[in-house]
Amino acid sequence: MLNRPGFLQVKLKQIQIMRPFKYTNASSSAAAISLLLQNPSAQFLAGGTNLIDLMKEDVERPDELIDLTRLDLTTISPLSAGQGGVSIGALGKNTDAANHPIIREHFPLLSRAIFAGASAQIRNMATNGGNLLQRTRCPYFYDTAMPCNKRSPGSGCAAKDGFNRMHAILGWSEACVAVYPSDMAVALSALDASVKVIQADGKTRSISIHDFHRLPENHPEKDNTLKRGELISSITIPKNGFAGNSAYIKVRDRNSYAFALVSVGAGLAMDGNTITTAHIALGGVAHKPWRAWKAEALLKGKTATEANFRIAAEAEMEQARALSYNKFKIVLGKNTIINALKMAAEGAKRRG
Repeated sequence: MLNRPGFLQVKLKQIQIMRPFKYTNASSSAAAISLLLQNPSAQFLAGGTNLIDLMKEDVERPDELIDLTRLDLTTISPLSAGQGGVSIGALGKNTDAANHPIIREHFPLLSRAIFAGASAQIRNMATNGGNLLQRTRCPYFYDTAMPCNKRSPGSGCAAKDGFNRMHAILGWSEACVAVYPSDMAVALSALDASVKVIQADGKTRSISIHDFHRLPENHPEKDNTLKRGELISSITIPKNGFAGNSAYIKVRDRNSYAFALVSVGAGLAMDGNTITTAHIALGGVAHKPWRAWKAEALLKGKTATEANFRIAAEAEMEQARALSYNKFKIVLGKNTIINALKMAAEGAKRRG
């Protein structure tokens, strides 16, 4: 039994040794950025819940990790009275964000999405900024023996003609059909959040969550629009009118520690039974959180009925293109949108 090739391959995989790297503690944001710019192979380290896994699999190969955990970027605080909304520190833990009184009362959609992700142990370790930067869980990306344009540009996309049950139905390209895994980012998309970053020159800029992540196009190796040397400092969510009418549904193969086949975050601003504004974002279907702009436009001014929800869901999914093994996601996506909108419309009954 010990001489069977398959057995030996498994054992060798289990004892794979990580590449050596330098570990550096950053004393300030400016110092962290400076250290990163001095070494093109360095990477920032926060919670490490994704990066360390990728290093173990030899997908990521930094020769220096710059630890950010001593930086004072953990505060969750309300914005000024005139602005409303909330600022969430990038280095705060997912669990702390989900449980914070401001988030639970005014942005319950975000709390629900965070609690739907991963496991309690990972939520206690993962940071808010790091959550936005996690990479796809496509198995072909993780398997260094397979071609992957995201991991090795120009090598091809093994998933496109492979077993692609978990992969994209919206916004994919010939270069990449991977999906983005974060639940938190789907909620932030529905909430029109923005990402505040510190630039290499010390100045700050704000990036809309809708512009932060990218569709794959011809450069799937670029997950987001951050520039080298930029550091996420906080996430800002503006005031909204649908705290009591929001829902997050995640459909997956098992109840915990599983990524979404399809997820939907929905919020409705209501005037009686009339929808004044709809916010809908999808996860598990594209290379980035997919904002359902078409469905939202169709719902504005309509009554909150299942018939109208179905029309909007079907219109949004007209853009979907199935791969060999994920046609079921189109129907699943429609039904999940409808159910999330129904839950959001009835949300006042479940608030708490």
